[in-house]
Amino acid sequence: MIIRSLLFVPGDSEKKMAKGGENAADALILDLEDSVSDDRQDVARELTCKYLQDNPDRSRQQLWVRINPLDSPLSLPDLAAVMPGAPDGIVLPKVYSSDEVNKLDNYLSILEVREGLPQGSTKILCVATETAASLLTFHTYLENTTDRLVAMTWGGEDLAASLHASDNRHPDTGEYDHPFQLARTLCLSTSRALDIQPVGVVYTNFRDLDGLREECLRDRRSGFFGKIAIHPAQSEVINEAFTPTEAEIGHARRVVDIFEQNPGLGTVGLDGMMLDMPHLKQARNLLALADQINNRS
Repeated sequence: MIIRSLLFVPGDSEKKMAKGGENAADALILDLEDSVSDDRQDVARELTCKYLQDNPDRSRQQLWVRINPLDSPLSLPDLAAVMPGAPDGIVLPKVYSSDEVNKLDNYLSILEVREGLPQGSTKILCVATETAASLLTFHTYLENTTDRLVAMTWGGEDLAASLHASDNRHPDTGEYDHPFQLARTLCLSTSRALDIQPVGVVYTNFRDLDGLREECLRDRRSGFFGKIAIHPAQSEVINEAFTPTEAEIGHARRVVDIFEQNPGLGTVGLDGMMLDMPHLKQARNLLALADQINNRS
């Protein structure tokens, strides 16, 4: 299933989870971490599991759960409590390297046996850059990472705290400052090297939908696909930005057609531009993406 938008919803709010089910988001992330206070953890786990169990049809909207970090004593109780609801995946925050992802894989394998779920059915999305150490360990994902890892995103807010930065954006341009650009680039390149989905970082100014749209389009141009939403109003903007337009689809079809009409040629001309094999690959990727989005809707 193609996931363009993933909307955070507090796991301790029945009302917000119900509203999330009506939202345009392709997936909900039922949150047990930052949006839930320590004294409401048990309530959040119970309500999250109930919502998962009450909504077994995930054909329109997947249901993921963000647990607490694995170095927290809250994480294993989180997993044990929500796995009876068979979440589509687990969002793992504040990782240091692929070790945490592989450890989560082991926990999920045991819990899937307990719940009678197919082995490997619970996927993982890791938030790969929320700690200072994480910027130095992306190579570990290329060396040994579970197949459960299907997506990776990066985090600018927690990373700023970890680096003791007073802000993560340049005061004049509004662009991410250098350490955060590095985090973004490493997340993107590692995701593509692993052939998993690189997901854009949250856009914290939820009232600025124009700014959100611009950042989504910038993410998409760079190679990211999809974005995490922190407010219900952001989902439709994200979906639209990550859905190829008719003009883009039409151009991609023309690129594919002209190469098919000229078999054996490595370069062809179209509209005054010279095209070669990377352009053909990009066109085919876009058409495949458009087909997947069309099929899911």
